Amino acid sequence: MIPSPEDGPVLTTEQQAVVDQPWDTRLLVTAGAGTGKTHTLVRRMDALIGHTDPEEALEASELLVLSFSRAAVRELRDRIARHGEHARRVRVQTFDAWAYSLLLQAYPDGEWSALSFGERIRAATEAIEKGALDSLEAGPPTHVIVDEVQDLVGARREMVESLLDRLQDSCGFTLVGDPAQAIYDFQIEDPEEYADRADLFLRWVRISFADDLVELHLTRNFRSVTPEARTALPFGPAVQGIGSAAEGPDTAAERLHGALREQLHDLPDLGPLTDSFTLDSLRSFPGTCAILCRDNRQALVLSELLHTHGVPHALRRSLQDRPVPYWVAELLRRTRAVTLDEQQLRTVLTAIPLPEATDVDRVWRSLRVAARGAGRGTLDLARLRRLVVEHRFPDELADPEPARLVVSTVHRSKGLEFDRVVLLDPPTMTELRRRTDGLDVPAEARALYVAMTRAREDLYRIAAPDTVTVLRHKPTGRWYRGVPNPRHRWRRDGVEVRAGDVDTMEPADAPIDAPAAQAYLLERVRPGQAVTFRLRDTLPTGPEQSPRYALLHEEREIGDASETFRSQLHSVLKVGAAWEIRWPEEITGLRIDCLESVAGSRAAGINAGLGEYGVWIAPRISGIGRFRHTAGTEEEQE
Repeated sequence: MIPSPEDGPVLTTEQQAVVDQPWDTRLLVTAGAGTGKTHTLVRRMDALIGHTDPEEALEASELLVLSFSRAAVRELRDRIARHGEHARRVRVQTFDAWAYSLLLQAYPDGEWSALSFGERIRAATEAIEKGALDSLEAGPPTHVIVDEVQDLVGARREMVESLLDRLQDSCGFTLVGDPAQAIYDFQIEDPEEYADRADLFLRWVRISFADDLVELHLTRNFRSVTPEARTALPFGPAVQGIGSAAEGPDTAAERLHGALREQLHDLPDLGPLTDSFTLDSLRSFPGTCAILCRDNRQALVLSELLHTHGVPHALRRSLQDRPVPYWVAELLRRTRAVTLDEQQLRTVLTAIPLPEATDVDRVWRSLRVAARGAGRGTLDLARLRRLVVEHRFPDELADPEPARLVVSTVHRSKGLEFDRVVLLDPPTMTELRRRTDGLDVPAEARALYVAMTRAREDLYRIAAPDTVTVLRHKPTGRWYRGVPNPRHRWRRDGVEVRAGDVDTMEPADAPIDAPAAQAYLLERVRPGQAVTFRLRDTLPTGPEQSPRYALLHEEREIGDASETFRSQLHSVLKVGAAWEIRWPEEITGLRIDCLESVAGSRAAGINAGLGEYGVWIAPRISGIGRFRHTAGTEEEQE
């Protein structure tokens, strides 16, 4: 099969071998960093659906395509839209989204939205074993494609194993991954399984399908176009083989980590982030750039430093954060219809200020599948509301992070690529052992390899910021600022904010003038802008909660602190049973992450004058704030 120019890059012999396998093949593909895995998968989907022999061609609904992250789903969907001829109707989903969909179809009366991601995945595994695949609207899949299989650990691994085992007699599969990029081992809870790490799923596949498994490899790198960007690529095979190294995984990983670190130190240092030349280069770089950090503590501190110096950027979200874009709330508020056809949807969206990256064609295609109306070619708005309420909004339409410059942990950059990558200078293994209990040496080596293979052109390093005064509060998992005092305790001087810290039970300014607050959010509030939590009163609303805090943007109230934030702020500040808390008057240094659509009760929406669907816009915030007290409070605390 010879591709036409509009199909994208011509396939290599290795890629073509993957694409040409029949639908019933049990296929395992090892694809190194930057080897055109996504393009190959799109062409494989096209070949499966558009096969010239009708007996061999599959329907789009017969394909189940699963990927690890929302970013990977978006990338696959974008590639399908650009280069897919027959695969445009294939729906790509995260493991979490598909598990939720399976549960809703098999057991529609279950309270699945109340469960966590992990609980839903475990429930889906149990449902598969009880025959729930027969309940799917399109029936059990005929071919399963799973991306990033090296990251299948814990509950996700068990779900995919149950899925493939259940379909063993009637289904082909294409599994794609790279053991060198397995960096999610920390999610494994079982100590016995942890010892096997990412090799466990691959070992299960090779044993379970030993008689007919086809193994292929993609080895040619297309991403890295300069010697600097290719620095880490020769280490790929050795990193892949850490788990089976004769010298032992920890010894092999420590040696490789040291070698990668030496290679990184041979590359240019971008310069200190307080230097005007360095800051100007970040502001003016025309391509995409990522500053990659080892953990979220470094990312929070680095993001604050960039904001201080006026460098626009985005702080990359957790892979499980899926904010519903703000235009969904506006769409529901601006129409009294029950259903919309394509032209009506386009008309309503024309009146809404959409993000620049919004593709209205993709919006219609995705919503048409996820919220199909009873009439032909219609969108059911009640079903659209349920997608928001039940956290099932299509992954590919989740709020984008369009900034040219992003600050991200290595884990959150997984599967992505950038024109320029700036990597925080990694500590040595000796330093890491001194700081970290139970250090996972192979994970550190793989993470450094992943970080160094994200670049297309430039790869730089910079000194890591000082994070010694940023500490983890174990009960809540939040980072907080600590200031040592004469009693050798860390006084709390600030706290991390994150998704869920702004109240969504009622819209801002309800019941006074919620429509005006919604208009203000749309017209004035933008990602990256500064906001502040300000104390409303001094009396807590519960025994283990802080008092109420209002969220202010340029002195205008745009929301309230959520109960989750107020209870966790209490936990962070309550150092001991006899400790009297002095509530900060303000928490400054917070930033707008995005505006999102959130769902409350229909009654709350009607009472606030925002329509009948109970969906409205709320700000989502991020950053690590600083406490501002009245004069004398710090001394009193000590």
